[in-house]
Amino acid sequence: MWTLDELLERVSAALTAEYSGAPNGRVRDVPDRRAVRWYATTGLVDRPSAMRGRTALYEKRHLLQLVAVKRLQSEGRALAEIQAELAGATDTTLAAIARVPDQLLRSGETPPPEAVRPRFWAEPVAAPVKSPEAPAVPLNGVALGGGAVLLVPGTPTAADVADIAAAARPLLDLLAARGLLNERESS
Repeated sequence: MWTLDELLERVSAALTAEYSGAPNGRVRDVPDRRAVRWYATTGLVDRPSAMRGRTALYEKRHLLQLVAVKRLQSEGRALAEIQAELAGATDTTLAAIARVPDQLLRSGETPPPEAVRPRFWAEPVAAPVKSPEAPAVPLNGVALGGGAVLLVPGTPTAADVADIAAAARPLLDLLAARGLLNERESS
């Protein structure tokens, strides 16, 4: 396990190879502490695995997630699109996108954390039983504002997106009232 600063050092080292940076210059090449915390708050990256006092501890999966996000951003993709693609991604999928060198994935000696929270979100979801001839349905994200993204099967049209946004307004108002949206992205 690593502290946030140690994790960011590894992210930086992992991105030194095969990484051109963000194409538009509006996005940092390497995330800072604040960005990682925001990514965890919005669900783009898992929350810290454990705490040692007030120090958050991170693992291999966090490294894979952060590097994968940066590699996808360097392709010009928006965070909402990346979040929709990486939602529920396995470590194998993240590793294929992130391409982190093996030596960076190894954890150093760290004293045991005080408490380890269960990672229920990382457990595989039971797949529905479907017939072999049924094709896999891709999921697409519809940004609702405030960092909220709705995953839908198929590809919605512009009219679909407008109707979904109108129907989601009461839910977004409730989430905003409870402080569950990113204020800077609220519509």
